[in-house]
Amino acid sequence: MRRSVIETIMGGVVLIVAGLFLFFVYSSSRVSSAEGYELVARFNRVDGLANGSDVRMSGIKIGSVLRQTIDPKTYRAIVHFEVDSSIKLPSDTSVRIQSDGLLGNAYMMLEPGGSEEMLKPGGEIEYTQDAVNLVDLLGRFIFSGASGSGPTGAPAPAGGQPGGAQGATPPASGSGSSPSSSPPASATEQQSAPTLLQ
Repeated sequence: MRRSVIETIMGGVVLIVAGLFLFFVYSSSRVSSAEGYELVARFNRVDGLANGSDVRMSGIKIGSVLRQTIDPKTYRAIVHFEVDSSIKLPSDTSVRIQSDGLLGNAYMMLEPGGSEEMLKPGGEIEYTQDAVNLVDLLGRFIFSGASGSGPTGAPAPAGGQPGGAQGATPPASGSGSSPSSSPPASATEQQSAPTLLQ
């Protein structure tokens, strides 16, 4: 009897903890259209962007991404997102996709324009900037830097000669102008010169 009561209490505690956890997850990721109005933006690519990603302005979250689709005619990505109803955006507002660091999550950054006309619910933002794949960009930079140098990273010596000898040409054969082209006089010839003079 005592064992069944303990098991019942433990089961109740587990259910309460599970309910609190589900409530926390629901409240932290809840996206409700009643809290804001929906807008649309078109991009060529939306790498890293997912449903529920942040929509920010001046670094502060003001909405979330609702869904993403593909235009079957232009093959561009269509992003539907929600913005807080208390924030009115000018019609010339621009949006770009950024990421928190190299491996961070992608989000949408809104930059309001100066138009006096405001976007209405369901309106489309025309000025967009696609996402930049930082990993691909870093790989291109690394490989482009490696292809510009030799195997040892140092340029080859000029003239193609070892030791860096530049412009050195071998002496012409058969020429008497070079100091090393004629052999030195022998000792017998050097002694016979004064005898002829006498």
